[in-house]
Amino acid sequence: MSLKIRMARGGAKKRPFYRIVVADSRMPRDGRFIEKIGHHNPMVPKGHPDRVVIDLDRVKHWMEQGAKPSDRIARFLDDAGVVKRTFNEQPQKSAPGEKAKERLEAKQEKAKAAEEAAAAPAEEAPVEEAAAEEPPAEETTEA
Repeated sequence: MSLKIRMARGGAKKRPFYRIVVADSRMPRDGRFIEKIGHHNPMVPKGHPDRVVIDLDRVKHWMEQGAKPSDRIARFLDDAGVVKRTFNEQPQKSAPGEKAKERLEAKQEKAKAAEEAAAAPAEEAPVEEAAAEEPPAEETTEA
């Protein structure tokens, strides 16, 4: 049985309240759990002592039994000084696809070319003025 320390959502619509529970990883998010070990109320201002309440002794006990915390719970435990969290830069699911990366590169190249073009006329302006000062070529008219 693989154990997880995770959050189970409760509360009303637009008023979330989460229980921090130890559950079998195969159970649904708000379904059956083994033990409630705390709660998280995101409606309370940050820094307030009632925002996150966790029984750290029970967390240590369950982690000795093989429970793994979810990413959010690992953040809470890192703040409490229980577990050292590994940092994930960005989840792979939210990374842009290949086509989006190609479009971004093309956009950057276009912006770079436009920037170079904007800088180039300022440097080439004296050359154009010199070309304008040359006398026009004599035209031959046939009569």
